[in-house]
Amino acid sequence: MMDIRTPEDEIAGLKRPETAQRFLVFSLGQERYAVPLLKVNEVIAPTDITPVPHTPAHFKGIMNLRGQVISIVDLRLKFRLANAESGPETAIVILDLAPLSLGVVVDSVDSVIAVDGVDIRPTPDVECQIGTDFLTGVTRRDGHLILILDIEKSLNVDELRAMKRASAAA
Repeated sequence: MMDIRTPEDEIAGLKRPETAQRFLVFSLGQERYAVPLLKVNEVIAPTDITPVPHTPAHFKGIMNLRGQVISIVDLRLKFRLANAESGPETAIVILDLAPLSLGVVVDSVDSVIAVDGVDIRPTPDVECQIGTDFLTGVTRRDGHLILILDIEKSLNVDELRAMKRASAAA
C-alpha cells in the first residue's frame, strides 16, 4: 500500500491513516472540484476535437487518443459557468467510466490530494441552477472549499448513451 502524506503531515510527523482517499483537484472558473483519482487515466493538453452534429453544446465532440475514440465534454459549459474560454492551463482529464472513457475539459489541474473520510463533509442543502445531486461532499484545503464530484451523476444516462453512440459511429 502506498504511503499517502500531505505537506501538513510531514510537518507534524504524522502518517495518514489507510482510510484516506486520493482525489484529482481541478479548477472551473473560480471554484475547485475533485474527482476520485482511481477514475482518472491521464491528463492531456487540449488537442484536435472533431465536433459531432446534433449534440448538446457542452459535448465538444470526439478525439483520437492513441487509437481510442474518446468523447469530450466541457464541464465549464455543462455547469453553465459564464467564462468557458480556453487558457494556457486548460487541460483535458481522461476519465475511466467503464465501459466508457470520457475526456472533460477543465480550466486547470491543480493537485492530487489525500483526504480522510472524516474530512469529507456532506453537501450543503442549497438550491442552485444546476443542483447538487452530482456532488458527493465537500472538503477544505488551504483555506478553500473543494467540491467532490460524482462524475457519473454530473452527466445524465441519456448523455452517456449518446456519447457512446457517437464514439462508436466515429
